[in-house]
Amino acid sequence: MGALTFVELSSVVPRSGAEYSYFLEAFGSLHKFWGPLPSFVCAFINVCILNPTSTAVIILTFSEYVCHPFAHQMSGMTPESQDMVKKMIAIVGLGLMTVINFMSVKLYVRMQNIFSVCKLVVCGIVILTGVVLLCTGETENLSKGSEGSAASPENLALAFYGCLWSYGGWSTITVITEEVKKPEVNVLRSIVITLPLVTAVYLMMNVAYMTILTIPEMVTASAVAVVFGDRMLGVMNFIIPVGVAISTFGCALNNQFATARLCYVAGREGHMVEAFSYIHMRRLTPAPAVLLQGLLAFLFIISGDIKSLIDFCSFLVWIFYGFAMVALMVMRKTKKDASRHYKVPVFIPVLVILVALFLCLVPIITDPTPKYFLALLFIGLGMILYVPLVYHKFRPKWMNEFTYFIQVLLEVVPPENELE
Repeated sequence: MGALTFVELSSVVPRSGAEYSYFLEAFGSLHKFWGPLPSFVCAFINVCILNPTSTAVIILTFSEYVCHPFAHQMSGMTPESQDMVKKMIAIVGLGLMTVINFMSVKLYVRMQNIFSVCKLVVCGIVILTGVVLLCTGETENLSKGSEGSAASPENLALAFYGCLWSYGGWSTITVITEEVKKPEVNVLRSIVITLPLVTAVYLMMNVAYMTILTIPEMVTASAVAVVFGDRMLGVMNFIIPVGVAISTFGCALNNQFATARLCYVAGREGHMVEAFSYIHMRRLTPAPAVLLQGLLAFLFIISGDIKSLIDFCSFLVWIFYGFAMVALMVMRKTKKDASRHYKVPVFIPVLVILVALFLCLVPIITDPTPKYFLALLFIGLGMILYVPLVYHKFRPKWMNEFTYFIQVLLEVVPPENELE
C-alpha cells in the first residue's frame, strides 16, 4: 500500500529523488526556515548514512554466500579470521559494482538483466523442489506454523524490520523518475506488476523452505537457502549459494545506482556539495556521487554486522516513509489541481503513518538500545548542518578548490545535460 502512495507522489512531483523531492515540494514553500529542513535531513541521512548502510548489508550478504561453498576449508580459521575474509570479499564486490556504475548506465542495465534472470532461475529451482515435496506429503513443519514464537509488540516490530527489509526496493524507481520513459505510466506499471510478483515468489520460497526446515533451523541459519540446498540438491547444492550471491550483488548494484542519483539531485538543488551533482563529460554518469557511495559503504562494511545494520536502517527508513505520507496529505491540500494519474484512497497513507509510528516508537520504548539513539543523533546532526550550509548558504573557502580538483580528477562537469 505504501508503494501505491509513491505512485501518486511521483505523478504530482515528476522529479527524481523520491522522498527528498516530495519533501521539498510539499514543505519547501511553507516556511523560509522549516520548509526545506525535512528535505535536507532526508538527503543527508539517505546519502551519507541510510543507503550506504543498506549497500553494506547487501554486499555483506553477498560475501556470506560466496564463502559458503568453501566453508570446509574455512572451518579451521578463527571466527575473527573468517569475518575478515568475508569483509574482504565484500569490499572486492563493492569495488566491482562501483566500477560498473561509474562506467556506464548501459553496462548497469545489461548486468541487471543477467542478474535478474539468474535470480529467477534459482527461485524457480527452490519453488519447484518445494512443490514436489508438498506433493509427496512433506507438510509437518508447515502444520506447526509459528508454534513456540513469543508474541509481543517489540518482537513484532523487529520481525517487521526484517520482513519489510526484503521489500524495501519498492520506492527505488521514484529515485530515478526523470530517467524513466513515460513515468506517468511506467512507475505505476512497475510497482503494480513487480511487487505482487516478488511477494508471491517470496511466499512460495518460504513455503518451500518450511517443507524441510523447522522454524528454529530457519531462525538460526545464517543462510537459509544454502541449508535448503545442502539437504535437497546433493552434488548440485552449489547452485543455491552462487545464485543468491548473484542476486544480492545485483540488488547492491541497484541500491548504489539509485543512491548516486539522489546525491546528484540533492547536489543540483544546493543541498549537497556541488561537486557531487556533476556528471562525467563522456560517460554521462554521476561519477563523484558513485564514488562517494562506494567510499561510505566501505566504511560501513568494516564497522558493522548484518543484523545490527538492518535494524538501524529499518528504523531510519520508516521515519521517512511516515513523513512521505504526511507530504502526500499536505499536497492534497496545497496542490489540488496538480495532475494525478493515480490517486490512492485516503485511508492508505493514514494506515502507513500508523505503521511507521509503531515501527519507530515501539523498539525505542521496549528495547532502547544505542543503535536507535545513534540514528536519532544522525538526524539531529543533519538539522544542525542545515543551519549554516543551507539556510545561511555558508561555503568554506576551500570548496572551490575541492570542486576544481574533483572536476580535473574525474573529468566531470556541471549537469547542463541530463544523465545517460
